[in-house]
Amino acid sequence: MAKRKVAVDEIKWVTLQRLQYIELMAFYAGVITRSDIAKAFAISDAAATKDLKFYSEIAPNNLIYKHSVFGFVPSDSFQEIFADLSPTVTLPIFEANFIITNAPNADNHMFGIPAFGLTLPSRLPKKSVLAQITRAISGKKKLKVSYHSLTEREGSSKRIIEPHSLINTGFRWHVRAYSEETFDFRDFVLSRFANAKCLDVDAESNELYDDDWVEIISLELAPHPKLNKEKQKSLLIDYSSNKDLINIKVRRSLIGYLLQQLSVDTTIDHSLNPNKYQLIVVNREEIEPFASWAFE
Repeated sequence: MAKRKVAVDEIKWVTLQRLQYIELMAFYAGVITRSDIAKAFAISDAAATKDLKFYSEIAPNNLIYKHSVFGFVPSDSFQEIFADLSPTVTLPIFEANFIITNAPNADNHMFGIPAFGLTLPSRLPKKSVLAQITRAISGKKKLKVSYHSLTEREGSSKRIIEPHSLINTGFRWHVRAYSEETFDFRDFVLSRFANAKCLDVDAESNELYDDDWVEIISLELAPHPKLNKEKQKSLLIDYSSNKDLINIKVRRSLIGYLLQQLSVDTTIDHSLNPNKYQLIVVNREEIEPFASWAFE
């Protein structure tokens, strides 16, 4: 099939959204089906089929139909045309559950409201590595990885994991997975994956077996006692608390990251600078067993 020449600016915005979605799903989930498109955009199966046909005319070498999954999988020569598939762009899309990667007019702010964020050093893997990880998550498969650990051993090591979720801690991205090597669920820093290969082997575990992921616990925080009363009151208002406590529901496995993100004083005697560490943990005995590494 010859490649059809179409200028991106000639394609209607609503159609462009669906073409971006096709590339995003194909590359990172490892498969795109007619029903995926129909469900995501609330269109008919016939309209979704038309989108897939249109995409195949534009990029005939990108997708291969696979009967066993009743959908299209990315070819080895897959090259994105419509979507920016870099991890920097796609991870926030996954997190926010967005479908599109760009605003209709990139020169204008969405909703007319300027919004900016800090530019931090990139701590992300190559997109080819991320794609293998996300395909394993999406397909519930085992993942063979080469991983650099700061605590277990020097250099990279080969291991088999069974990933079930991505985590954005606010500082960096992690993968929550079962480790066949250590026989437990743990977090792997996304940027430390040197290589990854999604295996055609079903994972034997999932998030339902991950107790620290499934169980939700209440984190009780309070203003630092060394702050004056006015600052304590302002802090409670800042966290929309009408009581003396700030109560946050959190997965047990994410407690430590939340303490870090909120700059909580986790020392027993509350000895840290209260102007920097403005909160303390009230229910320490209940929380510490699930995040001992975050306590001093």
